[in-house]
Amino acid sequence: MACFTLWFSGNVANQREHLILLLANMDVRNKNLQDYELLDNHTVQKLMDKIFKNYQSWCKYLHFTQNLECPWGDRRQQSQLLYIGLYLLIWGEASNIRFMPECICYIYHRMAHEMYGTVFGNVEHVIGGAYQTAAQGDESFLRDVVTPIYEVLRKEARRNKSGKASHSEWRNYDDLNEYFWTKRCLKLGWPLDRKADFFVHSDVIKPENKGNNQAVGKRKPKTNFVELRTFWHLFRSFDRMWIFFIMALQAMIIIAWHQRLTSNVLFDEDVVRSVLSIFITAAILNFLRAVLDIVLSFNAWRSLKFTQILRYLLKFAIAAFWLVVMPVTYSRSIQNPSGIMRFFNNLGADWQSQSLYNYCIAIYLIPNMLAALLFLFPFLRRSLERSNWRIINMLMWWSQPKLYVGRGMHEDMFSLLKYTLFWITLLISKLAFSYYVEIMPLIEPTQTIMNLTVSSYDWHEFFPNVTHNIAVVIAIWAPVVLVYFTDTQIWYAIFSTVIGGIYGAFSHLGEIRTLGMLRARFESVPSAFSKRLVPYSKEEAKQHQWDDTWERINIAKFSQMWNEFILSMRNEDLISHREKNLLLMPYSSSDVSVVQWPPFLLASKIPIALDMAKDFREKEDADLFKKIKNDDFMYFAIIECYETLRDLLLDLLLDDGDKKIIWQICEEVESSIQRRRFLRDFKMSGLPLLSDKLDKFLDLLMADYEDAQLYRSQVINMLQDIIEIIIQDVMNNGHEVLEKTHSLHHDEKREQKFERVKIDLLQSGSWMEKVVRLHLLLTVKESAINVPMNLEARRRITFFANSLFMIMPSAPKVRNMLSFSVLTPYYKEPVLYSTEELNKENEDGISTLFYLQKIYPDEWNNYLERITVPKHGSDNKDRSELDRQWVDPKHGSDNKDRSELDRQSVDPKHGSANKDRSELDRQWVSYRGQTLARTVRGMMYYRETLELQCFLDFADDNAIFGGYRAIDINHRDYRILKEKAQALADMKFTYVVSCQVYGVQKKSSDAQDRSCYVNILNLMLKYPSLRVAYIDEREETIDGKTEKVYYSVLVKGGEKLDEEIYRIRLPGPPTEIGEGKPENQNHAIIFTRGEALQTIDMNQDNYFEEAFKMRNVLEELLKTHHGQRMPTILGLREHIFTGSVSSLAWFMSNQETSFVTIGQRILANPLRVRFHYGHPDIFDRIFHLTRGGMSKASKTINLSEDIFSGYNSTLRRGYVTHHEYIQVGKGRDVGMNQISLFEAKVANGNGEQTLSRDVYRLGRQFDFYRMLSFYFTTVGFYFSSMVTVLTVYVFLYGRVYMVLSGLEKRILDDPSIHQSKVLEEALATQSFFQLGLLLVLPMVMEIGLERGFRSAIGDFIVMQLQLASVFFTFQLGTKAHYYGRTLLHGGSKYRATGRGFVVFHAKFGDNYRMYSRSHFVKGLELFMMLIVYEVYGHSYRSSSLYFFITFSMWFLVASWLFAPFVFNPSGFEWQKTVDDWTDWKRWMGNRGGIGISPDKSWESWWNEEQEHLKYTNLRGRVLEIALSLRFFIYQYGIVYQLKISHGSKNILVYGLSWFVMATVLLVLKMVSMGRRKFGTDFQLMFRILKALLFLGFVSVMTVLFVVCGLVVSDIFAAILAFMPTGWALILIAQACRPCLKGIGIWDSVRELSRAYEAIMGLVIFTPVVVLSWFPFVSEFQARLLFNQAFSRGLQISMILAGKKDKPSST
Repeated sequence: MACFTLWFSGNVANQREHLILLLANMDVRNKNLQDYELLDNHTVQKLMDKIFKNYQSWCKYLHFTQNLECPWGDRRQQSQLLYIGLYLLIWGEASNIRFMPECICYIYHRMAHEMYGTVFGNVEHVIGGAYQTAAQGDESFLRDVVTPIYEVLRKEARRNKSGKASHSEWRNYDDLNEYFWTKRCLKLGWPLDRKADFFVHSDVIKPENKGNNQAVGKRKPKTNFVELRTFWHLFRSFDRMWIFFIMALQAMIIIAWHQRLTSNVLFDEDVVRSVLSIFITAAILNFLRAVLDIVLSFNAWRSLKFTQILRYLLKFAIAAFWLVVMPVTYSRSIQNPSGIMRFFNNLGADWQSQSLYNYCIAIYLIPNMLAALLFLFPFLRRSLERSNWRIINMLMWWSQPKLYVGRGMHEDMFSLLKYTLFWITLLISKLAFSYYVEIMPLIEPTQTIMNLTVSSYDWHEFFPNVTHNIAVVIAIWAPVVLVYFTDTQIWYAIFSTVIGGIYGAFSHLGEIRTLGMLRARFESVPSAFSKRLVPYSKEEAKQHQWDDTWERINIAKFSQMWNEFILSMRNEDLISHREKNLLLMPYSSSDVSVVQWPPFLLASKIPIALDMAKDFREKEDADLFKKIKNDDFMYFAIIECYETLRDLLLDLLLDDGDKKIIWQICEEVESSIQRRRFLRDFKMSGLPLLSDKLDKFLDLLMADYEDAQLYRSQVINMLQDIIEIIIQDVMNNGHEVLEKTHSLHHDEKREQKFERVKIDLLQSGSWMEKVVRLHLLLTVKESAINVPMNLEARRRITFFANSLFMIMPSAPKVRNMLSFSVLTPYYKEPVLYSTEELNKENEDGISTLFYLQKIYPDEWNNYLERITVPKHGSDNKDRSELDRQWVDPKHGSDNKDRSELDRQSVDPKHGSANKDRSELDRQWVSYRGQTLARTVRGMMYYRETLELQCFLDFADDNAIFGGYRAIDINHRDYRILKEKAQALADMKFTYVVSCQVYGVQKKSSDAQDRSCYVNILNLMLKYPSLRVAYIDEREETIDGKTEKVYYSVLVKGGEKLDEEIYRIRLPGPPTEIGEGKPENQNHAIIFTRGEALQTIDMNQDNYFEEAFKMRNVLEELLKTHHGQRMPTILGLREHIFTGSVSSLAWFMSNQETSFVTIGQRILANPLRVRFHYGHPDIFDRIFHLTRGGMSKASKTINLSEDIFSGYNSTLRRGYVTHHEYIQVGKGRDVGMNQISLFEAKVANGNGEQTLSRDVYRLGRQFDFYRMLSFYFTTVGFYFSSMVTVLTVYVFLYGRVYMVLSGLEKRILDDPSIHQSKVLEEALATQSFFQLGLLLVLPMVMEIGLERGFRSAIGDFIVMQLQLASVFFTFQLGTKAHYYGRTLLHGGSKYRATGRGFVVFHAKFGDNYRMYSRSHFVKGLELFMMLIVYEVYGHSYRSSSLYFFITFSMWFLVASWLFAPFVFNPSGFEWQKTVDDWTDWKRWMGNRGGIGISPDKSWESWWNEEQEHLKYTNLRGRVLEIALSLRFFIYQYGIVYQLKISHGSKNILVYGLSWFVMATVLLVLKMVSMGRRKFGTDFQLMFRILKALLFLGFVSVMTVLFVVCGLVVSDIFAAILAFMPTGWALILIAQACRPCLKGIGIWDSVRELSRAYEAIMGLVIFTPVVVLSWFPFVSEFQARLLFNQAFSRGLQISMILAGKKDKPSST
């Protein structure tokens, strides 16, 4: 392929390596022979099938002939490789076109045809002109194919106006890709015809608009779908659900209405006839759907086929037909019709049959019956939808639009039954609850109210003759109806909690929760490890089932992995040296006859056994041994101590006679046990003395020494003492043993015994390991439950042990496993914290380093211990072997992997001199933050585990018993093994970090950029297998012109700098077209390798023990599910590691943990609607790279880019699973403002998803029950959140209407109502939606499963005490606001949340700017409504009823207004409150202007807040104005309640109130103008004007008080009346901004707004000031915020107060 000069050389080299690695990995997998040369034909065929599956499907869909013709015989494999190579070269150089998979199919289709002709001699080209490759010149593919299509993308992206333009005004990636779903794409020709319709673009730019790049002219139509901003998308996408709920509501109301009249309601003929009216409703809703289909897709009609337009029109015609027929035939079935029914009755007068309506229903339901039949046979429906036969397409044409994706997504029968049963049970529960709790209680009061006659009102009633008090009925029913539509979300929470909990329990989750449980099951852990994580064939396992050596090898293999796991935790400073020694397990048990378990299991066993033996009073050995053998670990500890002590003494002694004495003593012990005379031959009372002496002896062996001679004599003395104690104090016949050995050696020269010792043994690491271990067994007395002390270390150990008992695929050998890559997109986040950032103090004098020392005190102490290396001696000796890592002497340090470099600070060979202390501090802090360094360290564990797994796979028994770290690298076999392990690791694993701006940072002179560059470079030098991809921008001279040229570049670490590996030219800047993150991923994806790809965000972490399970997880991709389907995305669970920072971090951690565990578990199984959520999911790489990549990238609409890859995968018949036996770490936002930004971003993303074609297609193509699952777990959750808030508004506005109009008073005063209390019951129903608390149920269930239900209930109570309910209620407001605004006006954007350690105080101004529109304005509006409802309904209503009804609303108001201050560190500290007020006043007073940021001036912020209105369409403006009209009800209602109105109901009273309003505004305008005109030059004039106005005001007020009867309460009422009116005028003015600017009153609007903002700020700030007066409030708040830290004994209050002890941080 490289011979064709089409391609960029870097692309050819990159794809050559890519293809070789793919083939090598696939070919090696199941070959038994290790030495082979020939590539298997089956391997090539398999790869070809996988790569071209989408292309073949595309060809079948469009009825094209596939260009994959391969001659049989020798040339077949060659031609197959050429086709694969061609596809990969196209894909590798396609740049942004990779997001358009069918466009790539088209390019390949053309080029493959041409290549076949060129390569195989068929030079006659059938399609297009002859393609003279030689004449095209170098790199012509980029120039002639990619660039023209890229330019179309770029021009369309400009129309987007950075996300501000309507989606309907430009074509995104999907629109352009879907052009290739029709045969029209053939018009492009080959070579590409630049005059083709696809390339002709309406981008003529008017000269005066050149600066704006504003495209004019007739734009191209959208393709197949139009993303219009409207809530109607929710109805259109999920129409079946809405129709079902509306029909069910109607039926329930009819039945409940009749239930009071007749007992046997379901069998009453009239009731049945009334219930059948629901089909009229169905006809109306179906007509609405048909109308929406036409209206919402109108902008795409020019791109639709005639058959699609015909389908829309026919659907509309038939819906209109039923809309007429249903009411007409229904009216004929009613006896004695009246009103409108008589009209319909007369229309159908010719039809004499009464049952005609029933026939119509039967005909109407025929399509539904067919759909139900196909629903029961999913395989049939799947086959029909996927078929490309024209006859079947004609039959299916009516039921679904002809689209390339979304066909045949139906699940198998078993899955379908599971989620159908789930939803049927849920819907029965929901409907029963709705009927008995929501609908039934309202029927009686509704009937009573409708029969009342209200003759007088408290205001001027425009419609006094309306019958049945219909307005009151609406006011009562509207909130109930809204609750009816949203409570399914709560039922889903309950059901998913229960089912998720059951599934979790069956998955063995949480079986090992504590170290006590681990200790109880540890004996079975090695066998579980061998079964799950060690590759064995079934034959091998059966053959060696009872073989003792086999079991020892298994335990030895487990100990290799276990020790590496423990050492990794030591290097991460989670455990101390001492804990490490207690947790380590000897590699080999060959010296000892029992298994050598980690000392933490055997701790205190020897002291207990000694006490037991000492106090044992019986004479029989059997009783003592029975007691000992009851505890397995005690038995193991005793045997091990005995045998180890024997071996140590024998090794230490040089004299054969001395050794003989030891042997003789041992023989006595063993023979007395055999003869059952142990208690008679040995004195148990001497054992404690022996134990003490041994303790001192082992201490001496581990101690440092300077004088070798003195040290030797101490060892000899101690040794002699021990032997003396054994012979004299322990043995009854000790002297006989001595005499026996003397008689055997009588001829030797007499000298004192035990004087010759081998002191050199102290230099042997393996021998010293035994000494340390024996010392631990003898001396450690505390319970092992407390080791390790660190909570994170405990969690990791217990989760790993628990996962070994979970269901997972067997591990393959490394050579047979799937190869995989990890890809991390990075922009400008922290890589490694600098020394300045570590020591930089905040306003309280607290540095990040000091803060982390207080948050993680144990880890800080472990770190200090790790970097403090003793000169030599015990600890050093103990670690010298264990902390040694394989290093190839030939390659030296370049070949060192992560662990070696990380351990340099531990390893005595390097000492701490190699690493500067500040550098180590930087690493320690960075590994506790959300940094790239932490992520890279975690991901490189994959490579480390692969090398260990290679060792375990290929090493012989001697090497395994010797230990992974004790290998002699100079031994030829082991060196080959090491090289093989490294080569296999390179072959199986690739890690690419896409540092988009690395090239810019490299050239930059900015200190921050340079720091990032240096840190990334250091990461590459530290991890030689790490690859960094970046976009390089250069200026090059082309045809005499200087042009900017862009490249995708891949680099690695070299000697001291980075080394370039591949450079591939791009058609232009790739990140200009779509969203930043997916574009960043896309440019780097060509450098990834393997069959699987894990997507890892920059705030994630990994763990050694979890990385070890990666090959098991990858096997999931090869498992078939229900027939032929293999997973395309594997979901993994996450551990949120930021939960310990503060209460908010803990709440978020719990919420996120429940989402990524129980939430995802239930989505994957049984609901089958799990997608991809930006978590560490593993993709089938080849499936996704041929279908548009790992995410979608269209600007704005794909803001939540990750979930779209899940949608895309499902639409293209992918299969998504979820696995919980492996986990990856993830950081979350930890501060209030960070969390709110994150929630806003997600709500924006869900708003955009609602408009998207993916959601529409999934909603329409899923079966009914799967569609319900999809709705309530994606956009439905956000819509329900918004409707929950809307319910509060509707309820309160209904109440305010009833109170101000006087209707509520008249009704409650009526005797029939007053006696029955039915209205009170009806009002109380509203409190139902407070059950939103049930949404925390999944959280409680998951904590219960994994940590025990006692912990879960405890955590739940603590969370409530820490005001978790306030936090979640506040976030409900965030979701509702941003989701609603996105659907109304747009304005979605990526919000950088920041990932630092947030414990700083946010200023009042910051909080006000962030929450003013989303929470404060809405909170104050609800507050005013509650006040009005209380004040004007107080006289006739019991206060207890009021409180019961409105309690949840008051809670909502308090949460929305004050949560930001409650959860703000030092939010109630007096000095900070004073500073905040000063800052806020300054901000309010500052003038805006160009270039002044919103945080500097109120005006700039105010203009930015209206940004969404600048770019909204006319519909958005009209809606905004319509919503603003609600504020006028206050003025209208309250002016009639004023005493000054003297009870008049005349409309003039309202008119007069507007005159007052206008006067007030005019006076304010005069003062404003006076200040501007006279304020500087005519100060006296201005003062006179103000004095006159003041005198006028006093005069008017006096007249009103004296003459007109104004009272003081009227003034407060007037404020309540007029303030909302002014706010409404401001909102309307903002919506009409262009008009008001034209007539010159915009400045007045701005000043009025400023006054309102000042008043709002004052109202919110006052309670904060009052609370700040009391010092205990601040103390209480600190406890509330940092309870987690307090419970661990930390001095957070000291941290916040800044009273740090300076020396402690040095």
